[in-house]
Amino acid sequence: MEIMVFFLLLLLVCSVSTNQTEADNEIVDQQISNQQPCQQDIHAVLREMAVSLAEQKIEIRTLKQDNQEHVTKLERQMTELERQKAEIEHLKQQSKVKQVAFSASLLEGGYGYTGPFNVQITLVFRRVITNIGNAYNPQTGIFIAPVRGAYHFEWHLHGHAYKSHPIAGVLFRNGEHIFLAFELQASGTVSTSCGTSLLLEPGDQVSLRLWAHARIFDGVNHDTNFSGHLLFTV
Repeated sequence: MEIMVFFLLLLLVCSVSTNQTEADNEIVDQQISNQQPCQQDIHAVLREMAVSLAEQKIEIRTLKQDNQEHVTKLERQMTELERQKAEIEHLKQQSKVKQVAFSASLLEGGYGYTGPFNVQITLVFRRVITNIGNAYNPQTGIFIAPVRGAYHFEWHLHGHAYKSHPIAGVLFRNGEHIFLAFELQASGTVSTSCGTSLLLEPGDQVSLRLWAHARIFDGVNHDTNFSGHLLFTV
C-alpha cells in the first residue's frame, strides 16, 4: 500500500514538471516569434532611411548644380554688362573727341613784332578764340591730336616789308617740316598764308615755327593767326 502511494506521487510530480517545461518552452518560442518581426521592422526602417538619404544626396547635388548654373549665368550677365558699360563709355569719349577745333591769334592784346631770330622758334598763339576739345595748348603753342584722324590746319601771317626779313612760318608735325608760308618784298605791308590736311595719330604734335630771320606783326585786327580742326576719324 505504501509503495503504491509513492508511485502515484512520483507520477504526479513528473506530470507537473513536464507541464511546466512545456509552458516555459512556449514562452521562449513566443519571445523569439515576437523578436523576429521586430528585427524585420528595424531592417525595413534602415532601408527606408538609406533610400531617403540617397534621395537627399541626389537632391542636394541637383541643387548645387542648379546653383552653380545660376552663378555662372549671373557672372556671364555681369561680364556682358561691364562690356556694354565700357562700350558706352568709349562711344561717349569718341563722340567728345570727334569735336576738335581751335583758332587763335598771336598776341593776347595790343600790337607788336615778333622776330627776327637767328633760329626757328615755336610761335605761341595766345589769344584763343576757339578751343573745342582743348587739343591746342596756348602756353606752348602745340596742338596734340587726341584721336587718329585727318586734320586740317591753316596759318596766316602779316607784317611790313623789309628787304632782309621775310614774312615766313613753317608747319611742323613731330619735328618734321611740312609746309612753309613765305613772302618777301621791299616795301608795303606783306601777308602770306598756307593750309594743309594731315593724317595724325593720337599724341602727334603740330606747331607753327617762325622762319629764321623772319619778322611778323600782329595787332588789333589779329592778322597773324593759326587754326585747325578734325575733319574725320580714321
